[in-house]
Amino acid sequence: MRYVLFKRFRGMGLCGNVNLPYGTVCEAEGEIITKDGNALVLTTSENAHQYFARDDGCGLERGRLTQAIQASLRAPAKQESAVNRQKRQAAWERIWGDPKLQRYKMREHADYWLWNHAFFNADIETLKYILQVIGGGTCTK
Repeated sequence: MRYVLFKRFRGMGLCGNVNLPYGTVCEAEGEIITKDGNALVLTTSENAHQYFARDDGCGLERGRLTQAIQASLRAPAKQESAVNRQKRQAAWERIWGDPKLQRYKMREHADYWLWNHAFFNADIETLKYILQVIGGGTCTK
């Protein structure tokens, strides 16, 4: 299976220090993403989820969408206004309340939402749907 880097990966890979640019195409050999025979990351690792996307022709878009979803729900580093905090909380409530999205939550964390591996491999329409739910779009139950 092919993977593509949707943002530069500069850090420690399984083979040592790695510096690969945006758009680099890699292969998955079993559970390991490789480039030119060098083991980079496990397909289910945080580094894989934050830098690599399964490339079925839409890998770069998949990466962009998963990053946009995570960014829109992430608590800001600095003080946030009450209005923005309420908007973010409302978005999380819509996510938690949408039965279609429960399959993308890690089951190991009953009281905390973490995106699971299926989320990072979801089809483009599903990712667009999640962005719609976050933005206050109608969710069908």
